[in-house]
Amino acid sequence: ILSLTLSIILMVPAALFAQEEETTEEEIVEPEPEPEELIFDTKLPKIQAKEGETFSFNFDVAYKPGDEPFGIEEGKSEKTFDITVDYPTGWIAAVASGSTEAPAINLKFNSMESLRLVAIPLITQQPGEYDFKITFNSAVEGDTLEGSIEFTAVAPPTYEISLTTKTGMLSTELTSGKDNHYKLILTNNSSTSVENISLSSTEPEGWQVSFDKDKIESMEADEKIEIDVTINPPEKTIAGDYMLTFGASSENSNDSFDLRVTVETPTIWGIVGIGIIVVVIIGVAVIFARLGRR
Repeated sequence: ILSLTLSIILMVPAALFAQEEETTEEEIVEPEPEPEELIFDTKLPKIQAKEGETFSFNFDVAYKPGDEPFGIEEGKSEKTFDITVDYPTGWIAAVASGSTEAPAINLKFNSMESLRLVAIPLITQQPGEYDFKITFNSAVEGDTLEGSIEFTAVAPPTYEISLTTKTGMLSTELTSGKDNHYKLILTNNSSTSVENISLSSTEPEGWQVSFDKDKIESMEADEKIEIDVTINPPEKTIAGDYMLTFGASSENSNDSFDLRVTVETPTIWGIVGIGIIVVVIIGVAVIFARLGRR
């Protein structure tokens, strides 16, 4: 019994010591080394610009070397990165530092660098959103460190309608006292459809002007519509030049032009006029003849 008791007494401290040693080993945990990374920041990841304008995105990038920067020589405090830009077809884009294009850049440890993405549409873009992606790849051989940032350019719809004559001439000849038909061409030069277009005219007092289509509900982009205009100068309009103005307007766009009109009297009135002149001449001749006899 004494031997058993002694054995137990000897085993208890050993067990307690082993438990304490195990607990101590669990508490000592080596921290993971802080990794290298690229940090990006921008205030405006999506912007809108009018047709023909340049899209400019400002952003900041920082290189955090972490605890074990790859491929950095002792005493160095920067790393070189190659810059690539993915952009949609019909665009051209590049990253710039100040006013200089930057296909590559040296980033200092833990220091923000301000850069700019410049994107220019080479052709008229359809309304919508266009995505751009900038990627920074480490230029150090064997280094897989990379980071990227994305931007969106919003191309809003453009609205432009044009109204002109079918012949392209801004003058014509009309006959007074009758309906004269004249052709106009309405074109939708917008990048999208245009709704509710109204046609109008401004003419001399007493003239009658009407359109075969004075209201157009909708026109698709690049669509053309021929408009027949009826112009009726009053019957007693004096021969000469007059000005008419034609216009087309919608909620988003409008256009107008002036048309110079030369009014000619009808043939019958020309004959009547000649007859009156002849009668006057004969009358004057008769008067002079009678006076001569006296």
